[in-house]
Amino acid sequence: MNIIPAAVGAAIDDIDTPALLVDLDALDRNVHRMADYARSAGVRLRPHAKTHKCPSIALRQIAAGAVGQCCQKVGEAEALVRGGVRDVLVSNEVVGVQKLRRLAALATEAAIALCFDAPEQVDAASHAAVEAGVTLGGLVEIDVGMQRCGVAPGPPARDLARRISEAPGLEFRGLQAYHGGAQHLHGACERERAIEAAADAVRVTLDALGRAGLPCAVVSGAGTGTFRLEGRSGLWNELQAGSYVFMDTEYAQIGGRDGGLYTEFEHSLFVLATVMSVPAADRAIVDAGLKSYSGEKGAPWVHGRHDVAVVGVSDEHGRLQLGERARRLRLGDKVMLIPGHCDPTVNLHDWYVAVRRGRVEALWPITARGASS
Repeated sequence: MNIIPAAVGAAIDDIDTPALLVDLDALDRNVHRMADYARSAGVRLRPHAKTHKCPSIALRQIAAGAVGQCCQKVGEAEALVRGGVRDVLVSNEVVGVQKLRRLAALATEAAIALCFDAPEQVDAASHAAVEAGVTLGGLVEIDVGMQRCGVAPGPPARDLARRISEAPGLEFRGLQAYHGGAQHLHGACERERAIEAAADAVRVTLDALGRAGLPCAVVSGAGTGTFRLEGRSGLWNELQAGSYVFMDTEYAQIGGRDGGLYTEFEHSLFVLATVMSVPAADRAIVDAGLKSYSGEKGAPWVHGRHDVAVVGVSDEHGRLQLGERARRLRLGDKVMLIPGHCDPTVNLHDWYVAVRRGRVEALWPITARGASS
């Protein structure tokens, strides 16, 4: 139905709920904080669009200094390019003739690259690129400890890089070295150890490439939980952090160096909900449940109300428990919920309602919502 939940200029209390809110002041501070770090570290920033799925936010990041975007799906790349992004890395393997043809078609409008971890993928992408008369960039994905996709570091990665460099329609660009499992390890020391091990895999591979005379222009990876580690390593020269623009409760709980919450970036993404029932003094029900936010990382937090907790969620409802001295909620009250996991939460909504100082400033369509292929 794609119902627009608000009008530009409306007050927050006038927004129809459930709605996905973005605090523009906090968002802009997050965008510039990461861009400033990348500049200071002398590395490139290629934010991950699987978080926001929105060209309006992508272009904001690029205006602040990002070189482009990365994403996981061809459909996300299509939405970004149609929205004006001109440099996209699909930081994932792409298998299937139809998908590869779609990706090659995008290369007539933008610089497009993708990842490989098998020679059959290289051959198929080469055929699609030649068929379309374009050149696709190719990165070898190495397994740096995540045990998901990725070829083994060292000689196996070198051999795949050579195959890319010799394939018509492809250009070997470098390495994809992302350790997603390290992003949510609790404790800074645990994350440091994981990235040290990943760095060993990168070094071995760079050495093998160098001995083979294969130049490696890009080593891309890193995420919101570890970007400083990759940034100062002297190995990674491109950062793919994505969740920093929004933050969520999962990232807040990984912990900073002081052992407290991870607070380098601000929460800027919220699900606005309305109190629809107050069956008891210590309990209230809001109109936002699992169809409005992801629940696999736990219940959302109530923003600005440490005396109120979400203690139960179902499809259409969230159950709030009020502390003994909490101000009682009333029918029609609005509450802002911080989701546990921002990426799948965004995928449940059609629009961002972008607010600044209590008023709606913009409405942004989430054009890559549901782009699963």
